Amino acid sequence: MSLRRAMTGRLRQPAWTVPLLAGLVLVLAACSLIAPRSDPEMHTHFLNPDEPSDRAIEQAGPNRGTATLLVSLPLAQAGFDTVRMAYLLRPHEVRYFAVHQWADQPARMVAAQLRRTLEKAGAWRAVVQAPAAVRSDVRLDVDQLVLLQDFTTHPSHARLTLGAQLVDLKTQQVIGARRFEAIETAPSDDPYGGVEAANRALSKLLDQVVAWVDACVRASAPRTP
Repeated sequence: MSLRRAMTGRLRQPAWTVPLLAGLVLVLAACSLIAPRSDPEMHTHFLNPDEPSDRAIEQAGPNRGTATLLVSLPLAQAGFDTVRMAYLLRPHEVRYFAVHQWADQPARMVAAQLRRTLEKAGAWRAVVQAPAAVRSDVRLDVDQLVLLQDFTTHPSHARLTLGAQLVDLKTQQVIGARRFEAIETAPSDDPYGGVEAANRALSKLLDQVVAWVDACVRASAPRTP
């Protein structure tokens, strides 16, 4: 009997312990809900390429133009109209880095750099960014912009592509249209290596666009007898 009583005493708990345990569970659950989470730090990057090369400026020529160029806001390809930094691990599937992002949508940053580069080339009386109230003579449209880091090769590389179209606003005729692509190897297979490669790719592509715009304008200019 003494053994049975001892076992029964161990199994039985005082009635007041049940609400106490329930209260402790609720307190612990509440603490887990209101406790601040330590979210990972977000890294923000800029597209800030090198100055336009002397070759691109020489091709455009200093202060040769009297027309005003309007640069439209580039349109990004679907999936790339975001500040999220895109990358590829396999073809046809875009992914985004979790804690790395652009300071602004790449299309907007490219537009600012494009206007600045064309202005520095000196081939225009003025280069303005759309929307603008300034009356312009020629408009540069950019679309299908893609910027990503491609890990399908080793080492990885940054790829920047866009389509450009030059329109004479007086005649509403297309002066020229072309697809541009610049690829640069990343110095390291991580997001920052992709940023460095992206800036080099943009610098190269800006040189190409400046030279192409100048060639189109030269070809479309009326010939004097």
